[in-house]
Amino acid sequence: MLKILLLGTILIVFVACGSGNPKYSEENSRALRSMIENQSLEIISNRALPIMTSAMQQLGNAGLFINGSTAGSIDISTHSNYLRMKKDSVIASLPFYGERQFGGGYNTSSGIEFEGVPDDLQINKGKESSYEIRFNMADKNSNTDNYRVYIKLFPNLTSTISINSSSRSNIQYRGNVHAIDSDKQ
Repeated sequence: MLKILLLGTILIVFVACGSGNPKYSEENSRALRSMIENQSLEIISNRALPIMTSAMQQLGNAGLFINGSTAGSIDISTHSNYLRMKKDSVIASLPFYGERQFGGGYNTSSGIEFEGVPDDLQINKGKESSYEIRFNMADKNSNTDNYRVYIKLFPNLTSTISINSSSRSNIQYRGNVHAIDSDKQ
């Protein structure tokens, strides 16, 4: 009886440790390659990972983040957000958590928003069927904020977006990549 209980416990642990992310498959790898070749993709992020500063830690200590979030990892799955690449244009609307070094002014977005043709666009094949995309972009609503964007796309269709800003603290996003729906083109 003890052996059966021990075996059952071990089985539950192995099943519980399985990843919730889609696994690598040749089909996903082909889909990602097609998105890169067509330069037609959309990333929806589910986590924002701001730089941990004392101000962010104070917000976390005050309990101002939703359940499942900490000062260094914020659940944004319920926020509307995206980064879309279609041919030579990129458009993004991402929530921002962190510190701003310069004032935002009136009628400016609190998030990271850009739209247009990126400067210095580079798309490279990475290790193990991954892809790396780099570009520079100016803020959609401000002439003072410029972004250096680095995107890593993995063959299991997950993504990491890192954004370095000229007037905000750095932030990273984790999410999933998929082909653009025809109504968003």
